[in-house]
Amino acid sequence: MKVSAGLLLYRRHAGNVEVLLVHPGGPFFAKRDAGFWTIPKGEAEPGEDLFERAVIEFREELGVMPHPAHCMELGSVKQKGGKIIHAWACEGDFTGPPRSNSFEIEWPPRSGKKKEFPEIDKAEWFSLNAASKKINPAQVEFLELLASKV
Repeated sequence: MKVSAGLLLYRRHAGNVEVLLVHPGGPFFAKRDAGFWTIPKGEAEPGEDLFERAVIEFREELGVMPHPAHCMELGSVKQKGGKIIHAWACEGDFTGPPRSNSFEIEWPPRSGKKKEFPEIDKAEWFSLNAASKKINPAQVEFLELLASKV
């Protein structure tokens, strides 16, 4: 079973809580929006420290280091397909744009040509209500847990 770990960055803005979500890059997600945004996260190796993996993934996907001393554990959720996501919420700010690492795939399919795409193509702040419509449905639970703690 695949396990991922990520950080949900949040801030207080004009009396409301906002969260930073990222949109996956590449051609498969280019025209997909609602339900496809996510927390910055990545797959962990068996036995790897999940919080450390979450911090590494945040840095790789956004190009900046979070402040891990200001984080609280949100637990885990199981996504469609069985992947388990562990998350921590960290208060902070991000002004972007994301400076994501990239991946290479054959594109267009069966063309024999390789093309490089950013792992993350957008990072945006959303109110908790707007985020619940944008984020992968399984991860809505992280938003609810954050709302109950701040």
